[in-house]
Amino acid sequence: MDSNKMKKTLTPYGYLAPTLILMMILLVVPIIMVIRYSMYNNVIAEKNPVFVGFANYATVLSSKDFWNAIKHTLYFVIVSIIAHMLIGMIFALILNTNYLGTRTKGIFRAIYALPWMFTASVIAITWRMILDPNGVLNYLIQLFHISDTQITFLASRDIALRSVTLINIWSGYPFYMISILAGLQGISTDLYEASALDGANEVQTFFRITIPQLKPILISLIMLDFVWTLQQFALIWMTTGGGPVNATETVSTWIYKQGFTKFQYSMASTGAVILLILCTIIGIFYVRHQLAED
Repeated sequence: MDSNKMKKTLTPYGYLAPTLILMMILLVVPIIMVIRYSMYNNVIAEKNPVFVGFANYATVLSSKDFWNAIKHTLYFVIVSIIAHMLIGMIFALILNTNYLGTRTKGIFRAIYALPWMFTASVIAITWRMILDPNGVLNYLIQLFHISDTQITFLASRDIALRSVTLINIWSGYPFYMISILAGLQGISTDLYEASALDGANEVQTFFRITIPQLKPILISLIMLDFVWTLQQFALIWMTTGGGPVNATETVSTWIYKQGFTKFQYSMASTGAVILLILCTIIGIFYVRHQLAED
């Protein structure tokens, strides 16, 4: 291979080199370190940690608190995804209808997309004020005589997890709405005209044309939302801190407490590796789906 041809071959890698180096330093190296930490008895806190292999994984997977965190995480993730899908689809269909004017659609788009623009801290503080025993929601509940007593939404073991899930649903549905709306606007009107000529009603058109056309987008949204919601930490930590009495403890808050409250860094690393494996599996399915679409 002559020098000119080699230069052309290596030039693209030269442009990619800074990004690849940063990814190695900020992504690959920390992952390797966390995997290594999970193989020792207690790193950082111990000057001379002892290699224990997979003993930490056996301890974590036999922990009742960890399985409770997994149960709460699955509820939080599954309910959030289903609600995101339904609410996002409904709002996208409303914004895609011909019954609303252009200006009206613009106003509603801004209103519906508003939760997506807030940071987790703003969302957490806002909803803590709304759900406070002396907050707006309790005032309305008592005003309309729904309940005579104040409801502690975030301090009750019975409803705290549902309250946090509700907050996550409110903050996450705009992502679905915007993506589905883009997909709806990309569907050819010829398909709807042909179905109308064949005598199909709106329900048949929705399930036989709209949903099949949106299927690639919906699958991608579900996979991405699963990974993002699975790793949700800030919202839960700033609203309930995993409480009361671990009622809203998820895998992410469990890992944080192990590392920065109990200083069990090896246990935290083990939990993080398990979470990484779950996210990696979903990521593989996502990449395979994208490649199959191409």
